[in-house]
Amino acid sequence: MSPRTSLLMGPFMAENYRFVRFTWLERRDLEALGREMSDLFEVKTLLVPTDDWDIIPSPFEREGLRVRADTLTARLAPMRATIFQRENAPFTERDMELRRRILEIYPRDRASPFALGVTDEPKFDIEE
Repeated sequence: MSPRTSLLMGPFMAENYRFVRFTWLERRDLEALGREMSDLFEVKTLLVPTDDWDIIPSPFEREGLRVRADTLTARLAPMRATIFQRENAPFTERDMELRRRILEIYPRDRASPFALGVTDEPKFDIEE
């Protein structure tokens, strides 16, 4: 895979990488994913309190894991993953491996087969 250049937003500012992926109707076992990912990445369980005023439309959209490589982080829910960087930086080998695994586990680029607006993956650099 060849490196891609970051999209410039201004004279010296590049857009941070952020990409959302989905499974559609298949729920992922976050506990099993956490065990699987902990071999190479830092994995943290996210404990989000809930109550009667919870505004999440579905409990399957609640993020339950944070998986971190070098510059890339993924927040995982049973049916959705968000891959992002806090600061724009070239992807390392570990970042590329995290990205590869997330794209494999969460193969869809929109929330349902009927949703409009396919999201394109942002451009990124790969560390040499």
